Amino acid sequence: MFTGIVAAVGRIETISPAPGGVRLHIAGNGLGMEDVTLGDSIAVSGVCLTVVAFDKSGFEAEVSQATLGSVAGFAQGTAVNLEKALRLADRLGGHLMTGHVDGTGTVSCFEPVGDNRRLVITAPSAISRYIARKGSITVDGVSLTVNAVEGDSFEVNLIAHTLGATTLQQLKPGASVNLEVDLLARYIERLQESASGK
Repeated sequence: MFTGIVAAVGRIETISPAPGGVRLHIAGNGLGMEDVTLGDSIAVSGVCLTVVAFDKSGFEAEVSQATLGSVAGFAQGTAVNLEKALRLADRLGGHLMTGHVDGTGTVSCFEPVGDNRRLVITAPSAISRYIARKGSITVDGVSLTVNAVEGDSFEVNLIAHTLGATTLQQLKPGASVNLEVDLLARYIERLQESASGK
């Protein structure tokens, strides 16, 4: 589990072939690898990956072809948002997320509002029903609050701190982003289905 509070902005240094997919070498850029062990989970721009090798400067993870085909932002040289898995003693500053991307959205607007930025994203229709005003959404691994929803599009406000601490400052209209909807929305839907006998 993760919180969507980015700990560091890393970079995909190399991508090499691996059985069934590829192997990424990711520079941690200050992530802090002293408490990382083999098999740990690290969210990379919202995608939960397993550490298969590491040193003080970064880590390696393998990604299947299926995952590569369903997420955005995994290219050599790409900056990525990094977060180590949540520990029970940690503060929950964002919201609970799994690191399982529900779909990729498309940036339709990214405009300045004072020191902040107004970000509008069009989500896939299959997941847009889970996005609610004042609810939580994960965009490229960053926990955000939804300000408005219209059809398949939703709007968030990015404050200066978030822009400076994540890759979201680099977004442009037309860019693809990884989205994970709030877990609570999925559980509520399932409970409603069970209650109605579906």
